[in-house]
Amino acid sequence: MIARYSPPLAGSPSRLLRLTPPSPLPSRLSLAAAATRRRTFATSLKMPDLNLQHVNPSFLKVEYAVRGELAIKAEKYREMLKTEEGRKELPFDRVVSSNIGNPQQKGLDQKPLTFGRQVAALLEYPALMESGKDLFPEDVIARAKELYEEIGSIGAYSHSQGVPYIRKNVAAFIEKRDGYPANPNHIFLTAGASFGVDLLLNLLISDEKSGILIPIPQYPLYTAAIARHSGVPVSYYLDESKGWSTDPAEVERAILKGKEDGVELKALVVINPGNPTGGVIAEQTAEELIRLCEKYGLVLLADEVYQDNLHEREKHGFHSFKKLVRKLDSNVPLVSFHSISKGVTGECGRRGGYFELANVSEEIVALIYKMVSVGLCPPLGGQIGVDCLVRPPQEGEPSYQLWKDETTAIHNALAKRGKIMTERLNALPGMSCAPALGALYLYPKIELLPKQIEAAKKIGKAPDMLYCHELLDETGICAIPGSGFGQKEGEGHFRLTCLCDGVEEYVDKLETFHRKFYAKYGPAGQ
Repeated sequence: MIARYSPPLAGSPSRLLRLTPPSPLPSRLSLAAAATRRRTFATSLKMPDLNLQHVNPSFLKVEYAVRGELAIKAEKYREMLKTEEGRKELPFDRVVSSNIGNPQQKGLDQKPLTFGRQVAALLEYPALMESGKDLFPEDVIARAKELYEEIGSIGAYSHSQGVPYIRKNVAAFIEKRDGYPANPNHIFLTAGASFGVDLLLNLLISDEKSGILIPIPQYPLYTAAIARHSGVPVSYYLDESKGWSTDPAEVERAILKGKEDGVELKALVVINPGNPTGGVIAEQTAEELIRLCEKYGLVLLADEVYQDNLHEREKHGFHSFKKLVRKLDSNVPLVSFHSISKGVTGECGRRGGYFELANVSEEIVALIYKMVSVGLCPPLGGQIGVDCLVRPPQEGEPSYQLWKDETTAIHNALAKRGKIMTERLNALPGMSCAPALGALYLYPKIELLPKQIEAAKKIGKAPDMLYCHELLDETGICAIPGSGFGQKEGEGHFRLTCLCDGVEEYVDKLETFHRKFYAKYGPAGQ
């Protein structure tokens, strides 16, 4: 018999240790029956389905045209072309990914710069620093060893703000470019510039009345991030008739309109050189924009990821907002973004970039550090890419001439393709295209035809979206309509990259399609 303690009855004069017979142990059959009852009870409670009614409503407002329905359809066609049946069904033999600035994507095939890839290879497999001495140039091995001393294995987390040594190198790059010092502690390495943009918008949007001034047309990252964080996009329009220039008077009009509408304006976004337009902001214009930010108490967000993509560098040069803020002795809070995805580097998949804070308080720097630390650290491969971006081979070093030849070839190819495409697009009926002074894109305007507008309305699409769908269906060229970037009411545009090799064949297909499209939707005899 097992002794069990039973508490005394109320009013019992003493505590008693009572001996009671043990309860019988449950049998296997009774355990199985109990389990069955539990399952039956659980299934009788109807679990709610996870559907769109259960998600964050701001997610439903997000649209990102460059990866939207056209890109999804293009991927479907690409898969179809891998099968004999699909090849017979489609009227083209390849998909041309003109929808996104992704230089090394299969089909565009821009070659990576040798220096950066060699340094990355040695840090991926450090034993090659010794065993590969006959395979790699001396300056590549020296750079890899230098970084390895600072980083160690790239399989380990780094400092949350990015490797301190690389941030010092970024600061030196900025100082050399602008002639003004940069603080490494105010530089954050990121997983591409997009991460930094999203983080800063999240920081600035404090409620549903928080407004962010954005150029129209704009890169859809901005409208997507503003929607996700429940802010208000406030549009200012670029001037297509003047090469997509930025007019400070138009920016001020948008500011006053936002205030009139009860929006609490937080920041002004500038994209320089422009995406999707290729416009380059002149120095005087940039200074006027800084003064507007001073006047209205705005943070300036400068997206400068295309700063090395200049097609007429001597006439239309790049002027960083950091340099001009310091030159004007302005106190405007400034965040500048850069990336290894664009320029001539084109390392989109390695996810490397940075942003620099200027005229920002230490308490805000600390807050941003806290937020990035939640994600532990930016990718080490991307950080190494940033180091190679800001510290390319120098003249006299073994890797310099190859690096110079590779980068010059990419610059020349982009400028040549852009010029050919602009000339031929402007020769088409109902189409006009401002020449791109920078970046990787053209943004031609198409005249919208009444039958086209009617047909688009019937299927619930914008007229230029209809154009891009039919372009993809007939030629395999994936372009993105202006309705995905923003445009004035009643206009139509589409964005093409200048990254596609074989530009003559590419434009031949586009020309043939455009003439057929205008014959289909235009008035009889057009």
